[in-house]
Amino acid sequence: MDQTKQQEEDYGYNLFPERNSGKFQKGSIAESLFTFNHKCQVMLQFAMETSKLTGYAVYKDRHFSCEDCDGTVSGGFDATSSQIVLCQNNIHQQSHMNRVVTHELIHAFDHCRAHVDWFNNFKHLACSEIRAANLSGDCSFHNEVSRFNFGLKKHHQECVRGRALRSILAVRKVSREEAEKVVDEVFDTCFNDHAPFGRIPHDKKDANFAYRDFENRDRYYANL
Repeated sequence: MDQTKQQEEDYGYNLFPERNSGKFQKGSIAESLFTFNHKCQVMLQFAMETSKLTGYAVYKDRHFSCEDCDGTVSGGFDATSSQIVLCQNNIHQQSHMNRVVTHELIHAFDHCRAHVDWFNNFKHLACSEIRAANLSGDCSFHNEVSRFNFGLKKHHQECVRGRALRSILAVRKVSREEAEKVVDEVFDTCFNDHAPFGRIPHDKKDANFAYRDFENRDRYYANL
């Protein structure tokens, strides 16, 4: 994937060095992390077998890539190649892999459904980040308790807002004030957009029912 220096700086490609360096060579440091890659592939396979979002023509070898990343990120969606990057050096638990896969598949879903202008429209980017944080389990009660974050009024909304904001700041060179303004402008609309779920899934079991709600969303009207 050819990316200019400007693109790397502005669009977060520096967080995913293997996007630009190609596959590792024999004897390289990356090769020594083969065990990370193998574990990543195994966890990805399990995540795909249990995810309710992979019915949308997603193929493991084409649409996912386990790579080394900057230590601050767990995954990313590369819109130029329609490929999800999974950070093999930062994902070590299946539950974490499941959340990252779901989060990035939300971005992929938006990419196909809404023709998101990732590079030029901050509102598009902010909307997808809000949806991904809201629907992936990133802000589930269990995860927030594990981060020692709980007890605030409208805590789920604030978690989604905060994670969306951090994601934008990680991949775009904008001020915090500008990012906050964009997130605020689109938050209500995008927070309430639950596709491809019928509602916010609060855990893995609930996700099955939420996805079923989405699949059955037109059945009532069809029978009128």
